[in-house]
This record gives sequence, C-alpha cells and structure tokens, in this order.
Amino acid sequence: MKELIIVTGGTGYIGSHTAVELMEAGYDVLIIDNLVNSRIEVLDGIEKITGRKPLFEKLDLCDRQGLTDCFARYPTTRAIIHFAAHKAVPESVEKPLKYYENNLLSLINLLNAMKNHGVRYFVFSSSCTVYGQPDKLPVTEESPIKKATSPYGNTKQISEEIISDVIAAGDAIEAISLRYFNPIGAHPSAHIGELPLGVPANLVPYLTQTAIGVREELRVFGDDYNTHDGSAVRDYINVVDLSRAHVVSINRLLAGKNAQGIEVFNLGTGKGLSVFEIIKAFVNATGVEFKYRVVNRRDGDIEQVYADTTMANKVLGWKAEIPLEETLRTAWKWEQTIRNQTG
Repeated sequence: MKELIIVTGGTGYIGSHTAVELMEAGYDVLIIDNLVNSRIEVLDGIEKITGRKPLFEKLDLCDRQGLTDCFARYPTTRAIIHFAAHKAVPESVEKPLKYYENNLLSLINLLNAMKNHGVRYFVFSSSCTVYGQPDKLPVTEESPIKKATSPYGNTKQISEEIISDVIAAGDAIEAISLRYFNPIGAHPSAHIGELPLGVPANLVPYLTQTAIGVREELRVFGDDYNTHDGSAVRDYINVVDLSRAHVVSINRLLAGKNAQGIEVFNLGTGKGLSVFEIIKAFVNATGVEFKYRVVNRRDGDIEQVYADTTMANKVLGWKAEIPLEETLRTAWKWEQTIRNQTG
C-alpha cells in the first residue's frame, strides 16, 4: 500500500504542483480544499500529468467537526502538507480579521485532528515574510524574526510559534517549516499553473495577463526603493522546484532524519531580482512586449529580500535548478493555454 499524504489547499497554485510531484514520487494524495480560491478542474490537470486523480474532499479547515470526520475516513494518513491559507498581502492589510481567523483557526484545527488521529508528520507552508524587512541580506534561517509588515506575514510568524509550542508541549508531532520566497512559473505541460481569481496580487500572473491583453498595463509599485534600479527586489523560484522540496521534506520526515521539534528551511534561488529585471527577462524569454507604468508603493510590501539557501542545499538535500527564462516561458505557455480554453 502506498503512503497517503494529505495536501490541504491542494487545488491551489503550489498545492497542485506539489500533489503532482508527490504522486510521481509514488505517494497517494488526498487533497482537502474548500475551492474558495481555486477550481475543481485543477484535478483534471493533475490527472493529465500523472495518469491518475488524487483523492479529494471539499472541506473548509475552519470546520473542526468536518475535519475530524475527514480524518476518520482516511486512517492510513501518514503526513500532512498544509498550504491552505489566505495569502494576498494587500488584502490582509485591508481585512486583517479575515486573515487571522482563517489562517490560524485552520492550523489549530488541523493540529488537533493530527493529535487525535495519530498523524505524526507535518510540513508547513511558511513564507519569507516572517523576516520582515531584513537588516542583512541574504536571509538565513538564523536571521531575526522581525515585526511583520502585514497581517498575512504575521499569521505565518504566529503559525510557526503555534507549531513549536505544540511540539514543546510533548505532542507527538514532527514538523518542517518551509519558508518560501517568490514562486513563479507553471508545470511545463501547461496542464496546471497559477490561476488567481480576480485581479492578481503577484507580479508574474499580472505580467502575463497584461502581455496577453487581459490587463491594459502592468503596474510597478514603486521605483524609489533603495535598490540598484529603484524597484523592489525578490527571490523568484520556479514552482516545480519549490514543490519538489516538499517531497524531499516528506521523505526526510518518514525516514526519521529530521531534528527533534520543528526544522526550518529557506526555499529560494539565493539571488535577488528586481521587478524591472523580471520584466526584461520575460521579454527576452518570450519576445512579447507589453505596457507598464510605475505607481505608488503598495502597503505591506518590503524593499528587498532574497535567500541564503545553504541549509536547504546541505541539510535538506534540495536545490533550485530551473533557470529563470525557462520558468517565465512556462508561465507564458500556461497563460496562453488558459486563455485558449476560456476564450
């Protein structure tokens, strides 16, 4: 019998790519998702890539009884990968209670269900936002956890504290927290990719929607940052590379190789790129030009952040490998595919 891994938020962007990588690594996958910010058709895309559909339960993790009942139906579950959360920084600034309620209550319910049903292994979808605006770059796992610049970032900080406290209290849970930098791109098959509902909050889907004509222009939020070209700098990582780190993490947990308590790893490329550099790289990769305009800075955004990935490379045994221009070509191929499907 194959190991069963629950992937919460598994019809979302990173969750769906991780489900694919898990299934191709030989695991069975149960996706739990309430479909508030994703579409059920993603399951078809996963099936086209892997040749089989994952198990699926439509469920809101804030429904504690529903989650308890779900765990009871799948007693062979070995591990959880927890993606499900609200994640738009600007929206979190405008609607903080929505983010605190959803992101924290869902985690608490999930940890309770794990404890009550004897599920030991947990991989948490965290974020580089826990570092706030770092004093020193690149960011290591030992960098100070500074005051978050958004409620979204604060929920990730608090979530890591909750997991650590639960483990310190003696609960039989072993955890790995993966602090993502900026995932971009799509599966090379173009069967799954990033599909934000409404106006995208992230750079690359807004860029590809502009390039294909859905948006009139790309807005660049600020060109007066203290960076080499004035635009904000981030560490952009291919979503497939990122997803593979979750498989490595599950393997590490199931093999009993993780350190006691919660381990933390940065997932990035180790290189910071500005918004203007991403625009230039996209044009070089695809040959497609588009309009963009500089506007005021956006609340909650930080100036620059990029990762030191030494720990992930050496301890976790994972490294980002897919080049930027290839990543941007997959994002463009995905955008073209979904527009052809929807007309």
